[in-house]
Amino acid sequence: MYVRLAALVAACVTTILASTVFAAAPIKIGGLFAVTGPAAFLGEPERNTAKMVIDEINKAGGVKGRKLELVAYDTAGDATKAVQLATKLIKDDKVVAIVGPSTTGESMAVIPIVEKEQIPLVALAAGSKITDPVKKWVFKTAQNDALAVGRIYEQLQKQKLAKVAILTVSDGFGSSGREQLKAQAAKYGITLVSDDTYGPKDTDMTAQLTKIRGSQAQALIVWGTNPGPAVIAKNARQLGLKLPLYMSHGVSSKKFIELAGDAAEGIRIPSGKVIVADLLPASDPQRKSLMAFVKDYQNHHKAEGDHFGGHAWDAVMLVKGAVERGAETPAAIRDQLEKTKGFSGIGGTFTYSSQDHAGLGKDAFVLVEIKNKDWVIVK
Repeated sequence: MYVRLAALVAACVTTILASTVFAAAPIKIGGLFAVTGPAAFLGEPERNTAKMVIDEINKAGGVKGRKLELVAYDTAGDATKAVQLATKLIKDDKVVAIVGPSTTGESMAVIPIVEKEQIPLVALAAGSKITDPVKKWVFKTAQNDALAVGRIYEQLQKQKLAKVAILTVSDGFGSSGREQLKAQAAKYGITLVSDDTYGPKDTDMTAQLTKIRGSQAQALIVWGTNPGPAVIAKNARQLGLKLPLYMSHGVSSKKFIELAGDAAEGIRIPSGKVIVADLLPASDPQRKSLMAFVKDYQNHHKAEGDHFGGHAWDAVMLVKGAVERGAETPAAIRDQLEKTKGFSGIGGTFTYSSQDHAGLGKDAFVLVEIKNKDWVIVK
């Protein structure tokens, strides 16, 4: 009798405790994505991916018995709006971490707020200055433009092309890339014979390309995000410009190929490995995660999982990892993010430290070439 009663009481207590665990408030993660506007090719797959990953985590039981809740807003790629929405996420929504924003300019604008309010930010943009110098509360998942520049310059050095023209967009991403292109040139024996810019909304860059054609340039590097680089590719073909053409990782998606059309043929781009996941050797430590992500995104959205959605996958999974290790408060999540070691994600294998909040090495990039409207790996 007493044994049965004790067993019944134990069962009731277990049920109550389980109910309490699953009834616990969700862990709120903020999201800032440029879902509309010129940077929608970044923000839409990022938003889709973040939602997809969090839904799957919750279906599998959440993290330590608690659900994750994504509170996401569309910044439209506007830095002022990003600041307002970051403030809303922190003050009104009470998030414990923020994933995003999508662009370098937005990320730089949001940094002072998250630093002041002590909320960890995992930016999805590429500008090196987001995490260099290191900021206590700021991390990033997009590969640094410094690494992308190095990857291009290595190839030019191999081909013995020393005289180079650069054409960069006059926004946060372009400015950061231009700084790196200039800073690293001498290291690789590169001389910049032409250094020009274009505006984010410019629709014809024939004047800049005509000037480059008249220079001694042996190759052209374009640094920007869609649609500008696609316009440049078309203008270059119209002018009959025969120079080898390199683009930044800012156009590392099929969207660029769609926009540039036939003019995309032969263009080379440093990219995260996700766009060539099926071409990687089985020994590559990222291949399993990459293939799973590509398939998952295809199933959910009838489109290829790309380089940009991968940044959001990494950010959410890095925050999840911090929570799995016992972090629930913003301060604890920040500390655990900084202790991340050897996490094989979509953008590369991440190892953060107090001196490095970017977490990736040069092996995060492969150089790809567009052939027959698809990617091939440049050996």
